[in-house]
Amino acid sequence: MAKTPRIAVIGSANIDLTTFTDRFPKPGETIFGQKFDLGFGGKGANQAVAAKLCGANVFMVARVGSDLFGPATIENFKKLGIDATHVKQVEGVSSGVAPIFVEPNGQNRIFVVKGANDELKPADVDAAADLLKAVDCIVLQFEIPLETVYHTVAFARKHSIRCIVNPAPAQPIDFKSVDGLDYLVPNESEAETITGMPVKNIDDAKKCAEKLLGYGIRRVIITLGSNGSLLAGKDGMEHLPAFPVRSVDSTGAGDAFIGSFAVFLGEGLPEREAVRRANLYAGLSTTGVGTQKSFYDRARFDAEWAARGKS
Repeated sequence: MAKTPRIAVIGSANIDLTTFTDRFPKPGETIFGQKFDLGFGGKGANQAVAAKLCGANVFMVARVGSDLFGPATIENFKKLGIDATHVKQVEGVSSGVAPIFVEPNGQNRIFVVKGANDELKPADVDAAADLLKAVDCIVLQFEIPLETVYHTVAFARKHSIRCIVNPAPAQPIDFKSVDGLDYLVPNESEAETITGMPVKNIDDAKKCAEKLLGYGIRRVIITLGSNGSLLAGKDGMEHLPAFPVRSVDSTGAGDAFIGSFAVFLGEGLPEREAVRRANLYAGLSTTGVGTQKSFYDRARFDAEWAARGKS
């Protein structure tokens, strides 16, 4: 039986406000949407939920607002079995929110208002140091201050803890501050923003990954949506194709990939196998509406993997 990984997610917790519409309104125009969905989200929280559903022991370090969403977010973590000891409310600040607009083909457009996520500081990471030193992997994203991300990467490096950074939403990176990072996992648009190189196909992704590796990052995984993902390191690169699914909403697929990948890697699976499984887990997440509520639990995923994994 695989070991149970201990994973800490240091990152964002938002409320997702998802509207489904046939088209987007013109300036000054009001149109009717088709339906609306409210759910718990935020890249950090999504990745924590994916990891928990895949079987890990998960610890969340985050900040939420003093509004009605704050206590509900903390309660949601507890209900799912995620340790929320280091999820605190910040007085006088709103919780993070993400209005999401989804077209009939599943393509989404997202605004993020960070709110309390901006209040997660390096000192908050230090306050959780005893917990963090005992985990197998730390997962980070860019919906919290970059100074907190860089501080945590340095902490992980100092204590020899595997660290995965999802640079989303994309921002310019101080690569000296992430030197020696174990995994950088952007999607195509994030990779393009960070490097200034177009990522329109697999060959482009390989060139982009090569540039990122040149900055001292140990491994780069560029997720390519329906084209799967590219796994790259100094020892070579490999494109790992996606699994065919009937997609209805791609929101949160990248988070599903990262949370599940951290678990599969933590269970001791070979890296390539962990990426393939994460490809399937992410693909399956697009067959349901929303983010966290569309993620598969481990039993459902294992059944899908048994049917598809040999392909």
